[in-house]
Amino acid sequence: MNKPISLELYHHITQFLYHEAALLDDWQFRAWLDLLEDDLRYTMRTTVNAQTRDRRKSIQPPTTWIFNDSKSQLERRVARLETGMAWAEEPPSRTRHMISNCMISETDLPDVLSVRVNYLLTRSQKERDEMIYVGTRTDLLRRRSTAEGWGLCGREIILDQAVITSHNLSVLF
Repeated sequence: MNKPISLELYHHITQFLYHEAALLDDWQFRAWLDLLEDDLRYTMRTTVNAQTRDRRKSIQPPTTWIFNDSKSQLERRVARLETGMAWAEEPPSRTRHMISNCMISETDLPDVLSVRVNYLLTRSQKERDEMIYVGTRTDLLRRRSTAEGWGLCGREIILDQAVITSHNLSVLF
């Protein structure tokens, strides 16, 4: 177990994460982009299914990367959503980002904390298109001298699903 952090710091970090989730749910993508650091790595992969006998032999199937984006790639995704020509988001998805089990630890980098959360993302679109994404996420937050106090410099998302059945993956996690 890592060195405990103060309750005040825990509160500040969780409020930052809740604020970020609200921005995504409210389609405030430009404000969300302002929370991202220029050196951000934003990755997502699925869970890999492996037989017990293979795991014992340390044999793992290859990892399937869904996203491996930089801040500039995310800016392009947001710009496309803003054009009204992103057909995958017509009509726009309604999302709810829920996070829990927040565990915060220090890193070897100055002013950077590692934050692991469990998340649930629900997405509704049209009358009957509903999708639930569940997994764990590890964020790297860098201290900033801004109103939010933090900037996101890393996000690794690992879905519990081994196969994604959604017709597209145009929402932001």
